Amino acid sequence: MVQKSWNLIYRLRQLLRWLWLKEGAPGYKSRGLAIGVFCGCFPLFGLQTVLGLALASFFRGNRFLAISGTWISNPFTYLPLYVLNYKVGSAILVHSRNLPDLELLNWQTLWAQGWLVSSRLFLGSFVVGLLGGLLTGILAYFCFKSRS
Repeated sequence: MVQKSWNLIYRLRQLLRWLWLKEGAPGYKSRGLAIGVFCGCFPLFGLQTVLGLALASFFRGNRFLAISGTWISNPFTYLPLYVLNYKVGSAILVHSRNLPDLELLNWQTLWAQGWLVSSRLFLGSFVVGLLGGLLTGILAYFCFKSRS
């Protein structure tokens, strides 16, 4: 068991080293990673990678690092990340409406509540993704610049 753990750690270090030595200017690499983190904050399961790849191509960032950056959301981080996104969106959209009792729920109120929850989640995802992407991009830029 210990040998498997060390083997996994060794492979992870090799992957990180390979990512670190990817070709490109520090701005190119950090832009790709920042875009990936931004896209990884959205609750678009399966589409985060496609969105990251498209935005990295549009903004001329490293596509592979953009795909890697979307891994910020994974089965271990989904719940804490999306709860944070929802709380940030709720703080921005101060308008408070309580969810109705389940016995009083019909299709119309279900759709209205769905829009309320979705709008808060996506707004929070945008803000958290923007801040996370900016911080990641700045830190990555200085890290890549110091190594080149």
